[in-house]
Amino acid sequence: MSLITFATYAIDKSAAQNNRWRIKENTLHLLSLIGGWPGAFFAQKKLRHKSIKKEFKRVYWVTIILNLSGFFWIHTEKGINVINNVIYPLFNG
Repeated sequence: MSLITFATYAIDKSAAQNNRWRIKENTLHLLSLIGGWPGAFFAQKKLRHKSIKKEFKRVYWVTIILNLSGFFWIHTEKGINVINNVIYPLFNG
């Protein structure tokens, strides 16, 4: 996901520089939320894209907190029970 997110930031940066169609900020945030936040972090640093906009950064950090919270939750007893009793049955029908 990080590689896809980094590439998406690069495409959007190029579009911004060339006055072309832009990728919606919500799309960038969604990519961060579903696991691409490390790629977004490196894209913001290396490409210097979306690295100054305060509101964007605020939402970006919320996506990191939510992502990490979910990661830690699935390692709790309750999270493991949800995975075993809800998620696995969906895929193993």
